[in-house]
Amino acid sequence: QVQLVESGGGLVQIGGSLRLSCAASGRTVSTSSHYAMGWFRQAPGKEREFVVAIKWFGSNTRYADSVKGRFTISRDNSKNTVYLQMNSLKPEDTAVYYCAARRDLLVDPLHSAAAEYDYWGKGTLVTVSS
Repeated sequence: QVQLVESGGGLVQIGGSLRLSCAASGRTVSTSSHYAMGWFRQAPGKEREFVVAIKWFGSNTRYADSVKGRFTISRDNSKNTVYLQMNSLKPEDTAVYYCAARRDLLVDPLHSAAAEYDYWGKGTLVTVSS
């Protein structure tokens, strides 16, 4: 069982930056289980969409085209925390951002489908406005 808690959301102007954090806890985290971590977002009336994911094995990453070059995912395993640095924010980035996790194997690909992830945080709201 993994518990995920997001933080760092807020109101930011167009072109601004924000860093989100996702803290993981639970027995499987404490016993050093391996998980791929992902960020998804959902705007009102829209489907939850993939933003970025990072594997535990090799720390390979996969980004949605809409955020490539602007967002950066990173993780600090010693702190059981994953981060999402968001730069050059646009109004279309406005959404609730969710942290997600799935058990990772060496040969597994990075998944972009929300259904592939087993654990979810409650989300943090990011609003980008002029």
